[in-house]
Amino acid sequence: MDVIEAIKTRRSIRSYEKESISEEDLSKILEAATWAPSAGNLNPWEFVVIRDEEKKRKLSRAAFGQYFISESPVVVVVCANVTRTSSVYGERGRRLYCIQDCAAATQNLLLAAHSLSYGACWVGAFDDQEVIKLLKLPSNVIPLAIVPIGKPKERPVAPRRLPLSKVVHYETYI
Repeated sequence: MDVIEAIKTRRSIRSYEKESISEEDLSKILEAATWAPSAGNLNPWEFVVIRDEEKKRKLSRAAFGQYFISESPVVVVVCANVTRTSSVYGERGRRLYCIQDCAAATQNLLLAAHSLSYGACWVGAFDDQEVIKLLKLPSNVIPLAIVPIGKPKERPVAPRRLPLSKVVHYETYI
């Protein structure tokens, strides 16, 4: 699958088969995430991999009852180590660069999972403090995305996209 096809055919999957994910495939997915660009090549991402059923249920509750999270065989929580980026870029690194970098890593993770025939969903709605407590994150590491991954049990249709003529501007916005 080429990258354009992967981008256009990837969907947010919220229903998974019980089939597990091999360690080899999970390693490929996580490694792809680490190839994302990052400010100053500081790689601020940290990944917490969860397979434990009880922890997945607690994550689902922390994600305001998004229980499909607990139905996936594996969940990856993408976190930002803000110290890595802020040590070079200060407050802008803390507030922006580490978040952009981890967003790029999350997109790589989603595309890699899709290319290996897995489904995944980027979940951003959750109680930060509950996730920090559950995963025992240090104070300099913040959770940014919860990503359940598994063999898809559904095939959602492509969502509507705005045409380029509505979102692309040349030279100036107006």
